[in-house]
Amino acid sequence: MITYAFIFARGGSRGLPGKNIKALGGLPLIAHSIRLAQQFESIKKVYVSTDSDEIAAISQHYLAEVIKRPDALASHTASEWLAWQHAIEFLQNRGEHFDIFLSLPTTSPLRNKQDVENCLNMLNDETDMVITVTPSARSPYFNMVTRQEDGDSHRIYGETLIHRRQDAPCTYDMTTVAYVSRPTYILNNHGLFDGKIKSVIVPKERAVDIDDQFDFIVAETFYKMRKE
Repeated sequence: MITYAFIFARGGSRGLPGKNIKALGGLPLIAHSIRLAQQFESIKKVYVSTDSDEIAAISQHYLAEVIKRPDALASHTASEWLAWQHAIEFLQNRGEHFDIFLSLPTTSPLRNKQDVENCLNMLNDETDMVITVTPSARSPYFNMVTRQEDGDSHRIYGETLIHRRQDAPCTYDMTTVAYVSRPTYILNNHGLFDGKIKSVIVPKERAVDIDDQFDFIVAETFYKMRKE
C-alpha cells in the first residue's frame, strides 16, 4: 500500500497572517508537518499544495514536493475538499498512483507520530475516512446556546431534556491532527461525512488547532512544556 502525505497551506490567513510559516520552536509551522511525515517509512512522498511562492520555497527547503494550487482554490471561502481533489487529480494526470491519502494540516503542530500511526491503522475495508477528535469542553446537550443579534438566547436541546452535566452524552470536537482516506473516496464524494467515518481520540495537549494568535500562544506554551 503506497501512502502519500499532503499538507494544504494557503498564503492568506485572516485569523493569523502568515500562519503557515510562522516560527514555532525555531521552525516554520509547516515544517513540523513535513518533518513528521518524513519519519514514516510507509510514506513514500510528501506534497505541499499551496498558492504561495514563499510557502513553496520553504516547503522545498524541507524536501517536500510542491503542487501549485489554483487561485480559485486558495481563497478563504474555498473548500479544502476541492483542494484535496485537485492535488489527487494533478498527480494522477502525471501518472502517479497511490493507495492511501494522508492530510497533515499545519495547524496541529503538537501531534506526535503515534497519533498519525493510530489514524493510518484505523483505516480498513469498512472505513472510508479517519478523522481525529478530542473531548469537547462544552456539551451541546447541556450548556450551549444559540444567540440572536439582539441578545435573545436559547438553549440547544438534544432529543431529551438533560438537567445535569453528568447525564449528557460524551461529545468530541473535531481536530486537524490528521485525515486518512483513499483517493477514490475523495474524488467520488463531496465531503468528509459522505461515507463510513471513524475517529481517533487525541488528548487536548496534542490537539491544539491554530487559527488565531490566542491559539498560537497556547501551542507555544505546550510546545515549550514538551521540550522541558
